Amino acid sequence: MDTLKFNLNDQILDLASGCSALEAFKLAKVPFKGPQKPLAARLNGHLLDLSAPLTEAGDLTPVDQADSEALALLRHSVAHLMAEAVQATFPQVKMAIGPAIENGFYYDFDKPTPFTPDDLTSLEDKMQVIAKKAAPFERTEMTPLAAVEFFKARGENYKVEMIEDLVRTSRPKTISIYKSGDFIDLCQGPHLPDTSWAVAFKLLSVAGAYWRGDERRPMLQRIYGTAFFNKKDLEQHLHLLEEAKRRDHRRLGKELNLFSISDEAGGGLVIWHPRGALLRFTLEEFERREHLRRGYDPVIGPQILRSDLWKKSGHWDNYHDNMYFTEIDGQGYAIKPMNCLAHILVYRSQTRSFRDLPLRFFELGTVHRHEKSGVLHGLTRVRQFTQDDAHLFCTPENLNAEIKGVLDLVSDFMETFSFKYEINLSTRPTKSIGSDEAWKLATDALKKALTEQNRPYEINKGDGAFYGPKIDIKLKDALNRRWQCGTIQCDFTLPDRFDLTYMDRNGLKKRPIMLHRTIFGSLERFIGILTEHFAGAFPTWLAPEQIRLLTVTSRADDFAAELQAEFRRKGLRAEADNRNEKLGYKIREAQIQKIPFMLILGDKEVENKTVAVRHRSGEDSGVMSVTNFLTLATREAEWPQWNRQT
Repeated sequence: MDTLKFNLNDQILDLASGCSALEAFKLAKVPFKGPQKPLAARLNGHLLDLSAPLTEAGDLTPVDQADSEALALLRHSVAHLMAEAVQATFPQVKMAIGPAIENGFYYDFDKPTPFTPDDLTSLEDKMQVIAKKAAPFERTEMTPLAAVEFFKARGENYKVEMIEDLVRTSRPKTISIYKSGDFIDLCQGPHLPDTSWAVAFKLLSVAGAYWRGDERRPMLQRIYGTAFFNKKDLEQHLHLLEEAKRRDHRRLGKELNLFSISDEAGGGLVIWHPRGALLRFTLEEFERREHLRRGYDPVIGPQILRSDLWKKSGHWDNYHDNMYFTEIDGQGYAIKPMNCLAHILVYRSQTRSFRDLPLRFFELGTVHRHEKSGVLHGLTRVRQFTQDDAHLFCTPENLNAEIKGVLDLVSDFMETFSFKYEINLSTRPTKSIGSDEAWKLATDALKKALTEQNRPYEINKGDGAFYGPKIDIKLKDALNRRWQCGTIQCDFTLPDRFDLTYMDRNGLKKRPIMLHRTIFGSLERFIGILTEHFAGAFPTWLAPEQIRLLTVTSRADDFAAELQAEFRRKGLRAEADNRNEKLGYKIREAQIQKIPFMLILGDKEVENKTVAVRHRSGEDSGVMSVTNFLTLATREAEWPQWNRQT
């Protein structure tokens, strides 16, 4: 038998071909107790089962609980555990897919009747019994034809369809199947050594999901769950989930009277109420002023443009399914899903010189994208939204500085809202336009700016825009959840397609480089994230209502009206509550609505021209003069970093 050489923790091992990873780890005396106990292996960067035979030489490392992919392995294995429990409890159920996801796992089932909360409880109990059996996850392989016949005989039509699709697209020589106990499933793997690793898991909810995400296909039932390596981590996660429910922007949006979404109007279309519109207006005004200070020029493009433009840009071929269309005077038009084409036309409206560049066109542009009804979610996934969009046109010489300038703007804006963030560099997708040379130039430009500013980033392979690579900004909220918001896209392709030029120092025509960028991304999405991040208690400068005047008796009504008018003249957003209700009721209602300041006005306050100040946190600041309160409120309501030097 051939001997293969492996580098394992700086040990060079000569092992017989076909030796398992587990045997290699034992030979190398890898610890098999505690968190360092291997649960899988990685050979030349690829994950393997511990029992997998080693058939090629290279770098071999154990995967333990500290590994970045350990939780995904655990959760994928627990998804199989759940599927086994479902199949044992409901034998008529047909199985679909069950992957690990960011915070847990799910499995889709075709079941004639709905799963109930009691079902989830009994399934968890069944999973505990199965886990204690410590049944190994055993991998076997068979030919595609044999696999199709195997799952046909079991009546698993979804598995048959997946295998047939695999054969059409990638033509594999073998199909892998995993067995644990009495359960057998189509799966690429790898998995944990056995079911006993499942010690801390929870089934969370049931939702509907179309097979393959296609509204024309059967509606399946998706059970969501999560799993951790210990009960403490599970309990902490469940606490965060409860906190997330409390902060849910859909609930708070209704409670704070910010927005609504009506089936009568249509799914994914947001209706902003006065308070929500004021919140959004304040955020937009903040962005407008900051962009003007940083040398951006405002532009506004139309909502629809002729179809020929979208064909020329490549959107027609690469983004068609996400667009809406109409016809005027026999001419095809598309409702814009992006703002870039109008900005290109602004650039092309006159001759440009190198002296004009860089140009920074900014627009709070409303766009429309066709999202499937199953993925719509409050403000965070809608069909009409507004982007804080900008397109920068520059020369190769100022490209680096422009990318850095956008990164600085991202940093400043995220700091304003107390967000930490991560950076991904997303590279060329399979479906794309442009030459390899252009893609390399664009990718290298983004890498260079990130490196020179010492900004750590991870590569997100194949997730770039169809016209260029991009930097993706993923902010982290108060619950440490990650949200995709801002992006910086480097584009050498669209300037070429639209024949954009500028005159260089020698009077020669050259192509500008185009940067597409957003900071918040969708304003709707960002406001949804903000609402949950602050649990509805927006910073005073952003709060739709900053001050509420609470009268104790009707004798204070005139004084409340005077103060309301004075505060508004000072730029503060104040409302008076002079309803014939008990003071305690008024205070509780104002606290529920997260009003930063409550001013209680009784006979003494009217007589002395003072206010009794109460903060939304419940803190009582005592009685103070109107002048002193104005100083306090004005300072707290100042726009953040407004006087910062840039």
